Amino acid sequence: MPVYSMTGYASGQSGPAGSHSEAEARPHAAARLGVEIRSVNSRFLDLTFKLPEELRQHEPALRELLTGRLKRGKVEVRAAIENTSNAGIGEPSAKLLQRLNGLQDSVKAWLPTARELSVADVLRLAAGDTATKGDWGPDLTEVTEKALKALLSAREREGARLAKMLQDHLTQLRALATQALPLVPQLVEQQRTRFLERWQEAMGLSGGTLPEAAQDRALTEATAFAIRIDVAEELTRLNSHLDEIERLVKKGGEIGKRLDFLIQELHREANTLGSKSATLELTRIGVDMKVLIEQMREQVQNIE
Repeated sequence: MPVYSMTGYASGQSGPAGSHSEAEARPHAAARLGVEIRSVNSRFLDLTFKLPEELRQHEPALRELLTGRLKRGKVEVRAAIENTSNAGIGEPSAKLLQRLNGLQDSVKAWLPTARELSVADVLRLAAGDTATKGDWGPDLTEVTEKALKALLSAREREGARLAKMLQDHLTQLRALATQALPLVPQLVEQQRTRFLERWQEAMGLSGGTLPEAAQDRALTEATAFAIRIDVAEELTRLNSHLDEIERLVKKGGEIGKRLDFLIQELHREANTLGSKSATLELTRIGVDMKVLIEQMREQVQNIE
């Protein structure tokens, strides 16, 4: 399965009919319906609809359509109806004329200086009223499905880019772990040699013998130091987390939350590695790891 981003944008329109026969066949040939869908990252699926009055009754159907295809993200759906009538003049109904006349009387009662409606005003209002009325349900579903399909394609393309970035970062983290692994035994051996040298110096100063307690103390400190700087366990866990992240990215699907948890675990291991660092080289490796992991964390926030 592909990896999907939660970030994307798409739009769709019910295009105007191409011929006169097509215009007569369409129930809303004098109007165009447009739908826009925007999506950004979110912990859960959060749907927001901004619909004109004529379309609000269809919000439950749109919500059902989107929840069936999207799992996470803050998604905003906007729809608008545009009157495209520029040919043919429909005759206003008596009911509409009566309504416009009553509205005009109400306005002039409050604004006596307002100009009266002209014939052109009445025809324009009548055309707009006719174009936007009726059942927009089938058109709205068709256009929304078109926009949703385009949104999923956009989210899939962005998800592929994020997956490629994660794979690149995994490769770099593995290389850093490989560099760190041989440093610890070398450091332990250096420190052990240093303790022995100090021990021998102390024995020379004391006439060739040291109290047994002093000898035990030197051995204890050498052992404690070796344990304190040993990061083999952290590197093993880090590589295990890298393997799991790689497996999830190849698997695809709804992996964002699991990736987010694994990134936290990676960060914990990198922090421990840095705290145990006893050389500048190991410190540099720890810092480089944390930079890569932080970049991965930012991108994983966008994966569904």
